Parts: sequence; structure tokens; C-alpha cells
Amino acid sequence: MGTGLLLFGSMALFLIIGVPIAFALGAAVWTTIVFSPDFLVTTGIIGQRIFGGLESTSIMAIPFFILAGNLMTKGGISKRLVDFANSIVGGVRGGMALALVLACAFFAALSGSAPATVIAIGSMLYPEMTKMGYPKDRTAGLLVVSGGLGPIIPPSIIMVVYATITGASISEMFTSGMCIGIMIMLTLMVVVLLLARKEKWPKAEKRPTLKEFGETFVKAIPAILLPVIILGGIYSGLLTPTESAAVAVVWAFIAGMFIYKEVSVKDLVPIFLDSAKGSAMILFIIATSTAFSWIFAYSGISGHLVHFIVGMNLNKTLFCLVVAVILLIFGTFLEGIATCVLMVPILWPIAAGLGIDAVHFGMIVAISNVVGTMTPPVAVNIFSAASVSKLKMGEIVKGQIPFFIGYIAVFLLVVLVPGFSHIFG
Repeated sequence: MGTGLLLFGSMALFLIIGVPIAFALGAAVWTTIVFSPDFLVTTGIIGQRIFGGLESTSIMAIPFFILAGNLMTKGGISKRLVDFANSIVGGVRGGMALALVLACAFFAALSGSAPATVIAIGSMLYPEMTKMGYPKDRTAGLLVVSGGLGPIIPPSIIMVVYATITGASISEMFTSGMCIGIMIMLTLMVVVLLLARKEKWPKAEKRPTLKEFGETFVKAIPAILLPVIILGGIYSGLLTPTESAAVAVVWAFIAGMFIYKEVSVKDLVPIFLDSAKGSAMILFIIATSTAFSWIFAYSGISGHLVHFIVGMNLNKTLFCLVVAVILLIFGTFLEGIATCVLMVPILWPIAAGLGIDAVHFGMIVAISNVVGTMTPPVAVNIFSAASVSKLKMGEIVKGQIPFFIGYIAVFLLVVLVPGFSHIFG
């Protein structure tokens, strides 16, 4: 118990004083080894655990996905996706809000990042929507929740990390994520339509024509092809996830430089640097989280937790609900990938012992961690929306409530009905 308090207490202290999550995890590990009398291990073992956490070929896909997403993000695709989405649903009351949801879904399939989706789509649509008369808080709130499609619709970095830990099939995780992402998208659209009618949101003066739809679709094809390349390569069996991600980088480079022509040679250096920084931080989180998890297990804390949960004699459904609550709590103050690497090695063996499907459990992990991006204090989606809208956090949280409830409703269905994780398989 003392070791556990030292481990989590020191991590909490480092987070409170503003230490980045990756360094906070590593510092908590070293603090526990130095000050806990329960440890008689050498510091070399921690180094082995840190490097061991990165010994997986699947993890190599993460830097490629990040680079492909950055190339497409900087390549001028946001406007093409927004125009295409608006040509589909822009002619009804609240049509621009529907276009926002749809554009976030499209962009999610390119970036795999919730805050990147919020900023890219929000910077394009938020000023225009508020100018048209859409409520500022509702628009920002919808942006926060729609951005949560980023880590659900593949490619999803958190799904790659989960599959690496548990041995689950990445292609099955991606298939499930696509289906559930579409369910969330449709749910948000229904909420938008109801609110648009109730609160009298603006309506476009004219519906987009078939010609406009065709033009915007043609312009969006290079962007839409990126997820097709990634998922097609994986599902066909021709490419591994890592190889598919590498091919996506090549296509993103071609699309940005030679098709859209919005990425120049001088833009490549900052894109590579941003991608390297993002990849390094995620990989460092994975590495230090692995060491943190090992300390957690070595000290016997995880064993006590396992015995406690097993002693509750929970069935599959109740166990999944308990796990969802635990992950939601961790997700409010920890980054999603860190939560995944910390908690999955502890919780998955229990889930496997109860006969819970790996893909179903993985979707619970992925979605619960996304919910953490929408709930304070971490709430990176809210911070991203605040940077776009200039609204206070309280205003955004209030505005997002109806959409957040819809998101949680789908999440509960996924938790309670395993079949939703295997609609197409």
C-alpha cells in the first residue's frame, strides 16, 4: 500500500506542478525505486523495461500515421473536406452543424487525433457558423464532441497501442472502430437536427446542387483516398498496418505537393519536425508507462487489485461497466495512451479470464479514453475548441452537454452489447 501511494502520489505531484505526462511517469518510477524500501532492484532493470516497451513492430506504425496525418493536414485538405461535407448535408436547418460533424468524421480518418480534428475543422467552420447565427457555445461544444471521432475512426493510434499490448487484431479493431465511429456520427447528427429545430438554428438559403456536389467530391478524392489506402491495404492482407501506414505517407506527400500543391519543399522541414516531436512524445509515454506498469505489478499492487475485482464475482457486463468507470476516471487527468499502457496490462488478464472478447474490450478502452478529452481537467478537446472559439471552458462544457449525452449513450451500448463491436464480423 505504501509503495502504491508513493507511486501514484509522486506522479500526481509531478502532474500538479506542470511536469509533462511522459516525464511525470518516468520521474514517479525513479522516485518509487529510490524511496520505497520494498525495492531491491537495480536501475538497469528500469532501463530494460523502458526499451522493452518499444520492442514491437506494430509501434512503428505510429510515427508513419502521425507523419501522414500532418502532411495531409498541412496540405489544404480541411477546406476540401468541409466543402464536400456541406454539399451533402448543407441544405437543411442546422446544415452547417451537420457538415461540421461529417467533416470531423472525414478528417478523423486522416489524422487519428482528437485535438487536431477540433482545430483543423473548427478553424474553418466556427467563424463562418457563428457569423451565420449559430449559438457560439453549441457550435464549440459540438466541435469538442465531434472531434472525439478522431481516435475512434481508423487509423487510430490508441488502437495500435492496445493491439500491441493484448495481441488483438489491428484490422478487427479498425473495422470495429469504423462501425462505432459511424454510429457516433449518426447519433450526433440526430441530436443536431433536434436542437436545430428546437433552438431555431439557421438554414441555408439554397440547397447545394448536384453539380456542386460533383465538383467538391472530385476535389476531395485525393484526401478520401488516404483512409482507403490504409484500410484497404490492411483488410486485403497485402500490407501490414506498419507497411500500410508507410504507403499512406507516400500518398499524403504526393497529394500535398503535386495534387493540391499546398505543401512546398520549405514546408517539409517543419512538418517532419512536428511529426518527430509528436511521435517522440507518444513513444516516450509508451516507454515510461511500461516501466510504471512494471513497478505497479512488481510491487504487488496489481495483484491485490486483481484479487479485489475477482472477489467481487462480477459477470462480464458488470466487469465491463466497472472497467469503463475506472478508465473514465483515469481519462479525466491522464493522456489516453498513458492510461491505455498503464491499465490494460492490469485489466486485460482479468477480462480474458472472464471470456471477454479482445476487440470488445479494446473498444471500451478506446472510447473511454476519448471521453477523457472532453471532460476537465485534462480535456484537450475543450482547450483546442477554446483556442478556436475564444470562449471560456465553462461556456463550452455547457454547450456540449446534449452532444456529450449522445456520445455517452453510444458508449454505454458498446459496453453493454458486445455485438456492437462486431457488426461486420
